[in-house]
Amino acid sequence: MTIQVLVDFCVVLLSCFLAYVFGLGLGSISGSTHGLSRFMEFGGTYLTLALLTGCVSILTFRACGLYSSTKSLLNVEEYKNIAKSVMISFLVFFTLLVFLRSSNSDVDMPFFGVVAWLHELVHLDVNMESISRLTIVLSFLLILFLMTINRFVAFKAIQSLYRRGIGNRNVLIYGTGETGGWLQRKFHLVPTLGLRLVGFVTDDPEDIGQHELGDQILGLFEDLETVIAEHKISEVFIALPGSKEERVMEIIAHLDTLGVSFRVVPRFYHLLAQQVRIEHLDSIPLISRPDRGQGVVSASVKRVLDIALASIVLLLSAPAYLVASYLVWRQKDGSVYFRQKRIGLDGRPFEMLKFRTMYSSMSKDKESPKDEEDPRITPTGRYLRRYSLDELPQLLNVLRGEMSIVGPRPEMPFIVNQYGPLERERLGAKPGITGLWQISFARNEAIHRNIEYDIYYIENRSLLLDLVIIFLTGFAVVKGTGAH
Repeated sequence: MTIQVLVDFCVVLLSCFLAYVFGLGLGSISGSTHGLSRFMEFGGTYLTLALLTGCVSILTFRACGLYSSTKSLLNVEEYKNIAKSVMISFLVFFTLLVFLRSSNSDVDMPFFGVVAWLHELVHLDVNMESISRLTIVLSFLLILFLMTINRFVAFKAIQSLYRRGIGNRNVLIYGTGETGGWLQRKFHLVPTLGLRLVGFVTDDPEDIGQHELGDQILGLFEDLETVIAEHKISEVFIALPGSKEERVMEIIAHLDTLGVSFRVVPRFYHLLAQQVRIEHLDSIPLISRPDRGQGVVSASVKRVLDIALASIVLLLSAPAYLVASYLVWRQKDGSVYFRQKRIGLDGRPFEMLKFRTMYSSMSKDKESPKDEEDPRITPTGRYLRRYSLDELPQLLNVLRGEMSIVGPRPEMPFIVNQYGPLERERLGAKPGITGLWQISFARNEAIHRNIEYDIYYIENRSLLLDLVIIFLTGFAVVKGTGAH
């Protein structure tokens, strides 16, 4: 964490210096605009302000949880917290400028006595009229941009190390049932969690030595100490939601004596995987769901963003749109557009548009291809799908109000007909062109098998989260890792 704090502080100072340079170029600051002179003049008032900005920003970053070791789904919460912390830092910074000016140091009031003490400590001898407001605003805009890039690169670097097995923690799953298999799939699907699954422990002696989807069942309850020591286990995941409370507490007590961290998958884990509200009836804790409805203002802002973004992208991508249309038309295999019935908000059907990427004789209502080698995909379609260009016509669905830029992926009717109560939660939001699932490691698996991505989005949807997902989608498209 110390290294991260130093890196963040340097990023803030760099942002302030770049804002100073831009201020010189724009004429809002007087001084040299060339070479070493420019750097040397970044002293006095602006250097003091840069150091103050750095201190305020680091304290705010910490208060907003940017130095937590726990990462959220695809790290989206960190990107949201960066935006929040920069806005708070901006407000705190200007408050300090107002109250720590030299003109306030001699005010004879009890409250300003504290201000006078802070003034002596910080000593901001700043003439507010000599400061370029534009440069200050530019500083915080650059902090927002460069901090986002900084954390994005850092997260990708850590993911790369974990994927190579560097820095991973050895973990164990206690329980070989459905819940244990669910955990196992997550560990293998997302290697960048930094968790290396060593194997299972079970309560059934007949399972010893067997393999659970490739991972060995290593022992029983009484073998825990040996297994943990032999495999250097740092954490145990207890996946026994159907067991009696006494049994789970016995396992927890034993792990405590062994000094090993543990996490328990609760009995109602499908319910608790969603946001819940804990209430109390006298001394009895009760679980209920909070209201998930989207407010009128939020829905209106999202609709405005959808229309604006869809119009801009259609305008900017017009050449690519025309070229793609021509290439698909030249195949002489059906229409340019592939039209398919999908299920949208509140279960309402609509016709989704895409560029045709599969042979017309093979593109019926079946599950979508999981990779670009699928024989149903045409040569042109393989290229369009790689860079997500086949999705461009869906911008027309967005303009018609049937889809949004960000949201759960719309499914075909025969899949929705198989939905259970949990899966039907996906229908509580307008379907989107992109979303958390599309930019995750699970994008090559069926959407309905990774319901937690859409549930997370529905419960946490906001303008800020949409902007984060759009940013990550842009990176994925440029990298060429769009959905197949």
